[in-house]
Amino acid sequence: MADHDLSGFERGTFTHDGSTRRILRRGTGPAVIVIAEIPGITPKVLEFAARVAAIGCTAVLPVLFGTPGRSAHPKDDGRLRSGLYTASSVWQVCVSREFTVLATGRTSPVVTWLRALAAEEHRRCGGPGVGALGMCLTGGFALAMAADERLLAPVLSQPSLPLAVTKSRAGGIDISAEDLAAVRGRCERDGLRVMGLRFRGDRLVPGDRFAFLRRELGDAFTAVELDDATANPRAAMPPHAVLTEHLVDEPGQPTRAALDQVLDLFRTRLLEEPGDGSTETRPPHLTDR
Repeated sequence: MADHDLSGFERGTFTHDGSTRRILRRGTGPAVIVIAEIPGITPKVLEFAARVAAIGCTAVLPVLFGTPGRSAHPKDDGRLRSGLYTASSVWQVCVSREFTVLATGRTSPVVTWLRALAAEEHRRCGGPGVGALGMCLTGGFALAMAADERLLAPVLSQPSLPLAVTKSRAGGIDISAEDLAAVRGRCERDGLRVMGLRFRGDRLVPGDRFAFLRRELGDAFTAVELDDATANPRAAMPPHAVLTEHLVDEPGQPTRAALDQVLDLFRTRLLEEPGDGSTETRPPHLTDR
């Protein structure tokens, strides 16, 4: 897929606590914050955002790294240029104090900015609350954002931090104990549900990480774990990016079913009103807004 010219997406900025970042936006209705994977907002990420908009939500994409719309596939830009672009995004993250790459039991500082963005988009777009989907390096951000009660639909697609270089890091995720306790409390009190997606053979997202989430969140955590053989074989890397590069967009395909589950979560939590077939519960002070 060639570079995307960003047609169909509004461009803007958002500032919080002195930090200004670009954002892309598409659609109308309750907001879903779509946080891109490395190397950035690729055409495949924009394609996912368009699907979010198509169900009646506003897809909001913060630019945290990379060049929006640029393809990272070697067939589009050559293996060398593609590799250098991906490496530059990784380096940008590693040297930034906004991202916690290795430490366990810590929420990345950028999540504070993302929560503020979610609050502003809730004010702007309306609805009962906000959804969030993080991918790869940003996967755990959606979980930490759910410490804020505006976040009603968190999705962790192949959450890869902290890097699983030791057993303890493989069996944890990038969220502080305080934020995790807040999310757990919301699951128990408000019926919050958290969804996670991974390929079973993905070394960046070890099975111990999902086992940790099951222990901490119980039945409130829905794990979607796919066999590696179901990944798109035309992707440039081993099975990893469930909703983008490794998606096989055909009915009956497991990755397509996973995509549909994510979109159904957004529909149920953000678009359906209590009493119209939805079984969820929402905090009264959010439902009444």
